[in-house]
Amino acid sequence: MVLSLQILLGLVTLICFLGGANLLIKGANSFLAADIPPQPVLDNLLRFLSGIYFGMGFLMCWIVFHLQQLNDLIYFIGLVVIFSGLGRWYSKIKVGSAGKYFDYIMIFEILLGIAIILLQYFR
Repeated sequence: MVLSLQILLGLVTLICFLGGANLLIKGANSFLAADIPPQPVLDNLLRFLSGIYFGMGFLMCWIVFHLQQLNDLIYFIGLVVIFSGLGRWYSKIKVGSAGKYFDYIMIFEILLGIAIILLQYFR
C-alpha cells in the first residue's frame, strides 16, 4: 500500500517538475497565434503560476521520501490533484475542449487524486 502511494506521489512529482519547467520555458506566447502581439501580463501570470507548479515538485519530492511521517497532508495533496482535473473540466465547460489529449489528462488527474486519497485512507 505504501509503495503504491509512493509511486503515485512520485508520478505527481514528475508532472510538477516537467509540466512546470515546460511552461516556464515556453511562456504564454508559444500558445498564441503568430499574428497576436506578445501579451506581457498573460506571460507574467503564466510564468508565475508555472513557478509555483515547478516548485510544488520539490515539495512532492520531499513528501515521497518522508511519507511514513505524514498523515493528513496526503489527503490535501490528493485534493490538489483532483482540483487540477476539475479546473480542466471547468475550462472545458466555459471555453470548450482543448482536445482529446487534454480530456484524457483531465480524467487521469481526477482519478489519480481519488486513488491517492483512497490509498492514504486504507494505509
